[in-house]
Amino acid sequence: MGPTLKNAQEMKFPALINFEQALAEFANFDCIIDVRSPGEFAEDHIPGAINCPVLNDDERIRVGTCYKQVGAFEAKKIGAGLVAKNIAHQLELHFLEKPKTWRPLIYCWRGGNRSGSMAHIFAKIGWPAFQLEGGYKSYRHFINQDLPRLAASFQWQVICGPTGSCKSRLLEALDSIGSQVLNLEQFAQHRGSVLGDLPLQGQPSQKHFETRVWNKLRSFDNRRPVYVEAESKKVGNLRIPDVLMEHMRQGDCLEVELDLEHRIDYLWEDYQHFVNDHEALKTQLGFLTQLHGKARIQTWIDLIDQGNLKELVRLLLQRHYDPAYQKGSIKNFVKFAQRYCYPLANHQTSNLLELAHKISVNEVVEQ
Repeated sequence: MGPTLKNAQEMKFPALINFEQALAEFANFDCIIDVRSPGEFAEDHIPGAINCPVLNDDERIRVGTCYKQVGAFEAKKIGAGLVAKNIAHQLELHFLEKPKTWRPLIYCWRGGNRSGSMAHIFAKIGWPAFQLEGGYKSYRHFINQDLPRLAASFQWQVICGPTGSCKSRLLEALDSIGSQVLNLEQFAQHRGSVLGDLPLQGQPSQKHFETRVWNKLRSFDNRRPVYVEAESKKVGNLRIPDVLMEHMRQGDCLEVELDLEHRIDYLWEDYQHFVNDHEALKTQLGFLTQLHGKARIQTWIDLIDQGNLKELVRLLLQRHYDPAYQKGSIKNFVKFAQRYCYPLANHQTSNLLELAHKISVNEVVEQ
């Protein structure tokens, strides 16, 4: 079985624990410590971990360069001094007030020198310190193996509807009443179209996007359906994992029906950052030149210069988004022809909540 927190009193510390064992004990760790550099941590990390680097980004490069150009022995001498200094700093900054019973899980890139050094010192102090065997790499391996299992275990309910039909807000309404919702655009920090960039927000890394998806899915009950918005393979620059996309495309389809004028009003409200930044809007429209030609794009840009943005929205829906929606839905979602249609009067919160309740009433709970 390997070490667990239940038999911690009988164990010798620091104790090695693999990720599957650690996952079963997550709630029992007082802290999950990622000792990798800030750059490594920013790219991705185990959910709930805090970053206490024992080598910062520059120091890591310095040690790595020495390893390649001089040798392992010289690199380890430099690294040991830096790691010792940084562990002392992290100890004083974060952990001096922790009681003797405090139980941390510590990991680095692959469970080697960096996490081992901190785990050893913490164990010598007297804390029951656990070190993740295989480090972050073992976590990523587990994610890659577990995502297909999770994706296959749910009944998928795909929220369809043309652009501007409030699919994202309907997901939020479903979430607010306790339905199981996987909001891919929220995790990707992108609205999923050429105009989907969120103001002042960059997208996470591909790995961290997958971490967010996995962490949400593992919290769900597979006896209940999961609601997700119909998406293409990419949300901005991020790719939806193939196995997840495959199961979404096999799911039941629920289409939101909202008339064109209310869709225009909703998009006008939801994309105010483009209303206030015409140059950014023009730049994004330029990416559609290959599809629509220079003349049409120039016509749309002229509407921006004239301040006639609602007419621009109308034309974008009629000429670009709606045809793409019909073609893509029929091609990509197996049950789209048998979809359930739900009329929506407008994008007011009360109407979205009413629709969410109507949809949730039809949920089938497996025993």
